Amino acid sequence: MPLIMDSDTDDRASSSKTKTKLFGRERELHAVFGGGKVADIVLWKNTRLSGSILAAATVVWILFEVVEYNFLTLLCHISIATMLAIFIWCNAAPLFNRPPPKIPEVILSESQFKEAALVFHGKLHAFITILYNIAKGEDLKYFLLAIASLWLLSVVGTYFSSISLLYSVFLCIQIIPLMYERYEDEVEYFAKKGRRDLKKLYKKVDSNFLGKIPRAEVKDKKSK
Repeated sequence: MPLIMDSDTDDRASSSKTKTKLFGRERELHAVFGGGKVADIVLWKNTRLSGSILAAATVVWILFEVVEYNFLTLLCHISIATMLAIFIWCNAAPLFNRPPPKIPEVILSESQFKEAALVFHGKLHAFITILYNIAKGEDLKYFLLAIASLWLLSVVGTYFSSISLLYSVFLCIQIIPLMYERYEDEVEYFAKKGRRDLKKLYKKVDSNFLGKIPRAEVKDKKSK
């Protein structure tokens, strides 16, 4: 028992001395998430906006999962309510010397639409590139990890609906970064300790099983 206590103390001391963060992170967590409005929402810097988004997502989940609202019916009801609100606003605006709403210019701004499309294209290209590099099998560890993760996700998908799964992911995005920022030292300690244990386990599996599997070398063909 004293040996375990000493090893834990040494691990805490070594982890406090090292400056390397989890996953090799060197920047602050706010900067990792972009340092803008998205980071403020995820880390609850803007409490009112983050709470409003969480409440809206919760309402949507309740409507579809608890009340079992049909998507087409909900879409039609929202459209009817929006059209009535715009009708009243546009017709009542002259009475109060207010201009009518310019919704098309705000929602369908060409510059913002192009910027969003470029950002989406860049993220999608990076994601597909990562999947392609893993699928080539150059690193067997990441290949097996991706297969296991996809299989686990497929199993989870059989027990939860898509909307519940998306809502669970959204909750994780809203809660986990905030908890990590508040308890960063404790999370870093347990994460590094768990990573060392996983590396030891992988070395044993690799030496006893994976290293004995024959596989061909993957070479990129040079385009002539």
